[in-house]
Amino acid sequence: MADTFDFELVSPERRLAAMAAAEVQIPGAEGDLTAMPQHAPLITTLRPGILRVSGPNGEQSFVVTGGFAEITPEAASVLAERALSMEDANGALFDELVAEAKTAADAAPEDGKAAADKLVADMQALRSTLGV
Repeated sequence: MADTFDFELVSPERRLAAMAAAEVQIPGAEGDLTAMPQHAPLITTLRPGILRVSGPNGEQSFVVTGGFAEITPEAASVLAERALSMEDANGALFDELVAEAKTAADAAPEDGKAAADKLVADMQALRSTLGV
């Protein structure tokens, strides 16, 4: 059994990480999960949260606002709507993210209202967790 597998995190703007990982903690829409080498194949959507990667070179953490993760026995790839390093998370950015989520929730059709409201709540919870 391999000790590490390939990990990649990309957003529309850039690739944020490509490294060997022993485990990747992912904020899945249906709940948090940890991907490790030889994980069963899985594709999941992401909710706003903190993605943590542990590997031979230590741990790195990133903020993601949504997207998808594809996990195979050999790799984990995260395609994030928005992603940034923990160091780049600040109050001004979260003011913008929460405002965008609220605007989208206000304009959401009735059948999408619950999901839009949950996105607002998830963004506010993430902001509180980060303390920004």
